[in-house]
Amino acid sequence: MSDFPKTIRSIAIDKNGDIDVLQVKTVPFPAAAPGDVIVKVAYAGVNFIDTYHRKGIYPIKSFPQTLGMEASGTIVGLPTDEKVLADEQYKKRGFKVGDKVALLQFGVHGEYASVPWAKVYSVPESVSLKTAAAALLQGLTALTFVTEAYNVKKGDYVFIHTIAGGLGLIFSQLAKQRGAIVIGTTSTPEKAAVAKAHGADHVILYPTENTVERVLEITNGEGVHVVYDGVGKDTFLNDFKLARRKATIVVVGAASGPVEPIPPLKLVEKNLALLRPTLMNYTYTPEEALHYGSELFSLIATGVVKINIFKEYPFTTEGVQEAQTDLTTRSGKTIGKLVIKIAGN
Repeated sequence: MSDFPKTIRSIAIDKNGDIDVLQVKTVPFPAAAPGDVIVKVAYAGVNFIDTYHRKGIYPIKSFPQTLGMEASGTIVGLPTDEKVLADEQYKKRGFKVGDKVALLQFGVHGEYASVPWAKVYSVPESVSLKTAAAALLQGLTALTFVTEAYNVKKGDYVFIHTIAGGLGLIFSQLAKQRGAIVIGTTSTPEKAAVAKAHGADHVILYPTENTVERVLEITNGEGVHVVYDGVGKDTFLNDFKLARRKATIVVVGAASGPVEPIPPLKLVEKNLALLRPTLMNYTYTPEEALHYGSELFSLIATGVVKINIFKEYPFTTEGVQEAQTDLTTRSGKTIGKLVIKIAGN
């Protein structure tokens, strides 16, 4: 550790609250456990889960707390634990100092991050660190959810709320690759055009069109096989109207707030399945993480999945506040993913 600085800059909060609690501040160099990989961070991916931590929807144990679930960079330190070094799953990754990697772990939005080795994902040489930071969390979420939450198949009608967002665009491409008919919502014709360029068959402009009526029209009155809903409170009850008999509703997130409780008997109306999964439980074991990480970056490297980055923000208090503001403004201007450039600022 003598080669590393004693302090770093990070995106951190001293308390839960509104956007003004976000700041770039000096914090101690992250403590490294013997099984950790130490990474010099290049880019940070901005996600709704960052806002949930900031607001306290997902509780934080102590402050100050560095935020962020997703980043990319280069390895500057390897595990020292002999058991880890001998682990077959660790050896399969072939980590070396200087390797390009992406990180999936809370607290990585700083100049350096110390991360358990199984939460570190190798990035192919043909994929940039900027793309890797934009792709990992949303890409793994979409990939695991179209595989395990509901296994999307050829001919399925798949409905995606806010399809022009970073997550929605990846959902759309993966579902289309599997032969599904993809339906989504967005707020403007410009966003609809982007969604269609990323695989959407039908895009509904929710400010001016009746989403339920349009979906039933497209599906000949039957509804869709699966709904992926990252909006939450504002759209959740309509999901039951969009779904066909024996459909699956997957609550992906809560951009508009947590959904209200419902009685289990509501599922009886159409024999529906309702899930609120998390990515972390689909990539819980090192084997699962390696499998899905390798598949995701292969899809990106071969051009099957394209990552649309809307904007790169500076690593300043003003920059990170602007990024979260832009992310959470529904019907706003953002199309695709937001990233913060950590290195070089």
